[in-house]
Amino acid sequence: MKKFVLPILLFSFILFLLSCDSDNRPARGFEDEIFVVADSAEYEELRTAMESAFEKIIYTPQPEKIFTLKRIDVSEVAKYKRRKNIVIVAPLNSETNASVFLSAIVDSSVEEKIKSDPNFIVYKDGLWAKNQLVAVLSAQDIQQLEFKIFQNADNLLYTFQKKSDERLYNSLYNPTYEQKHIEGKFLKDYGWIIYVQADFKVALDKPEDNFVWLRRSPGSNMERWLFVYWIENASPEYLNADSIKIVRNRVTKKFYQTRSDSSYVVVAKNYFTTNEVNFNDKYAILTQGLWELNIKGMGGPFVNYTFYDEATKRFYMIDGSVFAPKYYKRNLIQQMDVTLQSFRTDAELTEERREDLLDEVEE
Repeated sequence: MKKFVLPILLFSFILFLLSCDSDNRPARGFEDEIFVVADSAEYEELRTAMESAFEKIIYTPQPEKIFTLKRIDVSEVAKYKRRKNIVIVAPLNSETNASVFLSAIVDSSVEEKIKSDPNFIVYKDGLWAKNQLVAVLSAQDIQQLEFKIFQNADNLLYTFQKKSDERLYNSLYNPTYEQKHIEGKFLKDYGWIIYVQADFKVALDKPEDNFVWLRRSPGSNMERWLFVYWIENASPEYLNADSIKIVRNRVTKKFYQTRSDSSYVVVAKNYFTTNEVNFNDKYAILTQGLWELNIKGMGGPFVNYTFYDEATKRFYMIDGSVFAPKYYKRNLIQQMDVTLQSFRTDAELTEERREDLLDEVEE
C-alpha cells in the first residue's frame, strides 16, 4: 500500500499547481537566474549540456555567466513558480517525480510531438506569472534529451535572452522619464531616434562628424555611455568584423579621450566577438567586446550594432559601453543592449510617434 502514497501525493500536488493559473502578478527574481525543475540524478547526467547552453561566459572583463542555473525539486515548484525563468527537464516516462510532473503539464498531442520531432521544445509564456518564460525539455530517454539540449543550445539561450530583454525593455521605457525633446531634436536634425532616459546627458553632438554621444553618471563608479555614428552614401561592404573594429577605433580615438587628451579608448585585443543578427528587420552585425585606454589602466565591456540602411544609404554604428569597476556588469551591459535596440530611423516610426516627438522640439 505504501508504494501508492507518493504517486497520489504528487498527483494531488500537480493538480494544486495546475489549478493555480497565473494571477497576472509579474514574475519576480533576477534576470540572470534560471530555475531548473529536474530529478537530482537525471540533472547530474544533463548538467554539462545544460551549462553549455545557458551558462555561457561573457567578459566584462571579469568572466560572468549570461545565466546561472539553479536546480530545484518538484516539491519546491510552488515556492519558485513565479520566478522569471524556469526550465522543466526530464525524459518521458522515466517514472521520476520530474517526469510525472512534466507529463502532467503537457497534453498527449505535445507528448507525441516530443517523440516524433527530436528538436521540439515547448515554451510557455506566463504559465504562473506575467512575463514569465517556462521551457519544457524532454525526449524518449536521457541520452536523446542530452543530445537535444546540445543541438538546440543556441536557440535555447536566444529565447531566454529575448524574453529577458523584453522584460527589461518594459521596465526601462517609461514615458514619464523619457527626454522626448532630445529624441525629437535627433529626429529633426538627423532622421533617427534612440530612447533617452532622464539621467542621460548629451555629451557631444557633432553634426559635421555624424556623431552623437550620450552619457550617464559621468565621473562615477557606474558610468554608462552610448554613441550613434553614421556614414553617408556608404556601402554594405563595411559590414564585416575587421571594418567594424577599424571604424570603432577611429571614432573612439577622436571622441573618447581623457580630459588631458593624453589617452583614448580602443578595442581591447583579448575579447571581441561578432554575430549576424536581425536588427529591426535589417541585417546587422552584433559585436561584443572589451574597451580599454590605449595606455591601459581602465576598461570595461561594450556592445555594438552595425548595419546598413538601404533607404538612406547610411552605414550606422550604435554602441554602448559600461565602466563600473566595483560591480558585476552583466546586467548593466544588458541594459545598454536593450537601449540600443530602441534605435529607429524616421521611416520606421508611426506618424503619431513622429508628430509627438517633433512637437516636443517646436515647444
